[in-house]
Amino acid sequence: MAFSRVAIVGAGVMGEAMITALERIGISSAAITIKEKRADREAELFAKFGAKSGLISDSDVVLLAVKPQDVEKTLSEIKKELKDGTLIVSLLAGVKSSKIQEMVGSSARVVRVMPNTPLLMGVGMSAITAGKSATKSDVEWVESLLSSSGATVLVDESQMDAVTATSGSGPAYFFGFVEAMVEGARKLGLDESSAKLLVSQTLLGAAKMVNESGKDAKTLRENVTSPNGTTAAALSVFDSSKWHEIVYEAMKAARDRSQELSN
Repeated sequence: MAFSRVAIVGAGVMGEAMITALERIGISSAAITIKEKRADREAELFAKFGAKSGLISDSDVVLLAVKPQDVEKTLSEIKKELKDGTLIVSLLAGVKSSKIQEMVGSSARVVRVMPNTPLLMGVGMSAITAGKSATKSDVEWVESLLSSSGATVLVDESQMDAVTATSGSGPAYFFGFVEAMVEGARKLGLDESSAKLLVSQTLLGAAKMVNESGKDAKTLRENVTSPNGTTAAALSVFDSSKWHEIVYEAMKAARDRSQELSN
């Protein structure tokens, strides 16, 4: 099914990423309606993309990108504007498709998505799950939209909290590691500019090797680690801190918080 008019409710970082994705699949900015509670942010996006503040009732699809804690208030405000059979694409962490369906009525169709912020750069990772009323065509359209800005995977909704902890929150883990490496490089005597370049290019190259070399991360790690060498010395410090357990516990905390939000 082709949809020609789309409304974005909530225009933060992810809402902006979705405008870019819509344009990539050929939906013009004139066909995109933006609803954002912050007037200055709304005006900023109108100027940047040429979108407008139109009627949600004119839209075939509503992309819901508000904060999870704002979902009930937001849907109560826009429910009367939704036409029968509107496709609602939820980008909200921890909010089940059944809850959204319940709040907007049985005629709406819901597809739930967990994207991540690299969507802004066209290299996002998005997991998709269909609500009980969503059609195959609905899912295919959402998959087409998100595939224009990265990779997609279809999952059962029971897996979405784990997805949130992995790819949804995942970029922040890497950003935090970059911060730590840059700080470490500076403490070792490098200037900030050199430290940032060395770290960012190293992680970019490492990510490309994981994605394109055909080798798993364990093999790639072993290939860099000579016995009693510099890398082995560094990794021994990580191992002594049980970093695999730390990563798991951090991801579990994110998963648990996602489950709390859903309740």
